[in-house]
Amino acid sequence: MEQAVFESVRYFAVCQDCGAALECWGVQALVDGQLRWDVESTCSTCGFAVVVCGGAVPAERRNQMLSEHGPARLQVSTPPVRNVALMRVLRAELGIDLVNARAVLRRVLDGDYSGTLPEMEHLARTLRKSGIPAAATRP
Repeated sequence: MEQAVFESVRYFAVCQDCGAALECWGVQALVDGQLRWDVESTCSTCGFAVVVCGGAVPAERRNQMLSEHGPARLQVSTPPVRNVALMRVLRAELGIDLVNARAVLRRVLDGDYSGTLPEMEHLARTLRKSGIPAAATRP
């Protein structure tokens, strides 16, 4: 079993019970081959607490993670002979068409494709399962 990979961010929202500032912790994790977004919140004023598990990371929280932790890059250790296999994985995992897959392929081969660490590790693991040496790295 592969190790879980995660990044977290702290942010504040409004408590739905009392209207005070609600401290929230969001975690994007790669667990058992799946990306997930979990949030835990506790109000220091009234004690309201909630945990929400699963779903996609909201764009605002993703941008916050990238800002606070820095982007991770998807690296292909040796230029793959089979770009078709690499494009097939990119299309399937990213839900993109052939034209966009070619553009992403160029960015991957140039070492310029980035995202959160869990996102890049997910792609790297999927590529490795397809026989393409890949890794998620931070500059």
